[in-house]
Amino acid sequence: MVEISEPTNEALLDGLQRAAFGYFLEAVNPATGLIADNSRANAPVSIAVVGFALSSYVVAVERGWLARADAVERSFAALRFFRDSDQSGGPAATGYKGFYYHFLDARTGLRVWRSELSMIDTALLIAGALTASMYFTANTPDEIKLREIVDILFRRIDWRWAQDGGATLRQGWKPECGFLHYGWEGYNEAIVLYVLALGSPTYPLEGDCFHAWTATYQWENLYGYDFLYGGPLFVHQFSHAWIDFRGIRDRFMREKRCDYFENSRRATLVQREYAQRNPNEFAGYDEHCWGLTACDGPSDELPDVTGEPRRLFGYAARGVPYGPDDGTIAGWASLASLPFTPDIAVDAARNMHRRYPEMLSELRYASGFNPSLASADRGAWVSPGNFGLDQGIVVMMIENHRTELIWRLMRACPYIRAGLRHAGFRGGWL
Repeated sequence: MVEISEPTNEALLDGLQRAAFGYFLEAVNPATGLIADNSRANAPVSIAVVGFALSSYVVAVERGWLARADAVERSFAALRFFRDSDQSGGPAATGYKGFYYHFLDARTGLRVWRSELSMIDTALLIAGALTASMYFTANTPDEIKLREIVDILFRRIDWRWAQDGGATLRQGWKPECGFLHYGWEGYNEAIVLYVLALGSPTYPLEGDCFHAWTATYQWENLYGYDFLYGGPLFVHQFSHAWIDFRGIRDRFMREKRCDYFENSRRATLVQREYAQRNPNEFAGYDEHCWGLTACDGPSDELPDVTGEPRRLFGYAARGVPYGPDDGTIAGWASLASLPFTPDIAVDAARNMHRRYPEMLSELRYASGFNPSLASADRGAWVSPGNFGLDQGIVVMMIENHRTELIWRLMRACPYIRAGLRHAGFRGGWL
């Protein structure tokens, strides 16, 4: 019998990264450069996904998957749209005060689903725009204009307004009711938001806003690891897609003798340990199959399995060890921890692909899969379609692991450097 050899790590990562990038070529409105939130019919645009796309174009140029002129044209279309968008803040506008509504109509670019003006999603969009401006530095008319638009978009964001007079930033605002009645509490993906807000040359945050947020952090010891708690894995990844936290510390991390990169490494190990212990006895969980994060999953509309009632959460931020957990795993989430724990991330990617090939369609990750809801004819339950956030973080974190491209670009970004310093980060490359 002839043995089929598995691809080398480099070939595996190259295939997964390129397949993930393909999403942005398929889910784009060429006229506006806007990218759909997911590949399902009639999906709206997600402004955060546009930020991941802008960063991914840079990777694609370096990898030879996209011509530089094509990447500039695609980036320029999206940036021009946001520059010229309706900023009146009305119920059917695109944005207000330099921020943008979370979800937009794929054709018109106007608000849909009565979504909130989202501070964090705007920050992810702008992080992608800054990546483009740091990469496309040629002295050509198109690249000069691209950089000018990025500067306009960044400078017009009124971060102080988003404080609403409080100690920390608000999470969102709606024209129907004003600011949402909650802010950022506990550790989450918002470091990049605060760094951008503190690095603004026009409307930087007032007061000790960043430290007020870190005062809500929850430091824990779980499974023998001391770390800054955040249940879903994406909170330990998203800001790291753009910012290299190795060796730089804010006041909180100096006191803990840690840094956010090391913290993400420990959080990843906690995830694997949880899956190995598998307290809820879900199918598939072990040290080779883990990754609980914000992802799509089965809903309670599915029938009970083996006559047992179960609670299923649909699209939700699953986390460990306190949940929610319904047996749904995101294969892309373990891979997005590649820079923190390369060996176990690759091990998980290989093993999950081998056991549950249905979760990868042409090497592109489904948002989530659930082995506890397996059927004889289809295998594990698999989320239909693909989500842009999942594909974007895969592209970026594989690249940061391979070449540190995005990290190198953003280490040189004056706004990022200024924001980190204002937040109290010191040491390392700063």
